[in-house]
Amino acid sequence: MAFFRRPDWVSSGFDSDWTLGDMTQPRIAFLGLGLMGAPMVENLLAAGYPMTLWNRTRAKCEPFAERAAIAASPADAAQSADVLITMLENSQVVHDILVEQGVIDHLRPGAVVIDMSSVQPSTARDHAGRCGAKSVGYLDAPVSGGTVGAADANLSIMVGGKSDLLEQVRPVLEALGRVTHIGPAGAGQLAKLANQAIVGITIGAVSEALLLAAQGGADPAAVREALMGGFAGSRILDLHGQRMIDRRFEPGGPSRIQLKDMRMILDEARAEGLTLPLAQRVHDEYLNLVANGHGETDHSGLLLALEHLNGVQLTQPVLPARAKSRFEE
Repeated sequence: MAFFRRPDWVSSGFDSDWTLGDMTQPRIAFLGLGLMGAPMVENLLAAGYPMTLWNRTRAKCEPFAERAAIAASPADAAQSADVLITMLENSQVVHDILVEQGVIDHLRPGAVVIDMSSVQPSTARDHAGRCGAKSVGYLDAPVSGGTVGAADANLSIMVGGKSDLLEQVRPVLEALGRVTHIGPAGAGQLAKLANQAIVGITIGAVSEALLLAAQGGADPAAVREALMGGFAGSRILDLHGQRMIDRRFEPGGPSRIQLKDMRMILDEARAEGLTLPLAQRVHDEYLNLVANGHGETDHSGLLLALEHLNGVQLTQPVLPARAKSRFEE
């Protein structure tokens, strides 16, 4: 079964001797093997895709050396790619790799760039235009689901770009999770900003709710369990609420990345003439958390900033006398 056909968006002016239509398994170049990228590569390899890998720190590619090619540079990885996936830290890094280091220029006509990083919507639209000028396809496809979703191939993938192009590469993305087409180029990144606004604000709400309950004498674990069965139940309360109770703040999503996302949310809001007071407050709380040395702490560690502000700790609260007996049983 042919996996690709020649993209409709490719102009008829380029050399058509090479097309994707004859291939059953495209070669994927994957740039960025961090906390998210490495398990995504594992799932693509398990799905049978031939791969070329690049990471700024080459050692992160070595565990895959027997199953994938390792490129010396991003441009080298691009030369043989039918599909090029980026999973990089921010807009500046993605732009440097795709534009300044010449990745787009080294891709052959008909190849497809899928940027799964979280970048500004304006950056995604700019890169889509640059790719189109080179007869290269482009999709912005940021993800939600964290390292657990990446490992389980259960990411929520929010795609911006042309729908016919998405259909051509859908099997690649479905090896990583659930795919939703949001709209034109940049729309996937807008959906990711919406996601991160909900995530950041909800982490703040869960932190305050559990600390309030504990400080008044309630068992925070019992409060979380009770709330999970009601209208306040959420994935954030389930996973990150438990992290807060257990004080397990090893990074799945580092706080510095959540801060970057909150900053992008506010930048986009300003560009659209919007004021988002909740997002602003949560941004400021993450800014304080990172400034106090917790940039690599999981974003559920926002609780630590709240504890510092109040001089108490969730699992070791300074309890009023009326509540002490409950915790001393």
